[in-house]
Amino acid sequence: MTDIVGEGLVLVGALFMLLAALGVVRLPDLLTRMHATTKAATLGVTLIMLAVAIHFAQAAVVARAFGVILFILMTAPVAAHVIGRAGYFVGSRLWEGTVKDELKPHYDPLTHELKSGREGERRPGESDVP
Repeated sequence: MTDIVGEGLVLVGALFMLLAALGVVRLPDLLTRMHATTKAATLGVTLIMLAVAIHFAQAAVVARAFGVILFILMTAPVAAHVIGRAGYFVGSRLWEGTVKDELKPHYDPLTHELKSGREGERRPGESDVP
């Protein structure tokens, strides 16, 4: 029974990895590619590592598999965010179908300064401390 579950998890994980690869090739701009890669590949690796843990069923292997899962879940979204942000700052074009660019009013391309939403609302002389 565990063999069937493990094989199913590997198969579904591989399908998610394939979807991530297709997203990199087919999607139109950097941000949508990063989205596809991060979401699908993270889920694919997680499912494959769960299959490894189920298949071997040894404490050391299970601990390592969960360590890998935790590492991927913590680092992949952060890495995608940083790469997407860097791509935006260097002027990577957005897809024509992008409905709203929420960073545009807060980003100054001349100074490369990004203001938070609260900085735009603040009046002169007002501080962050309530």
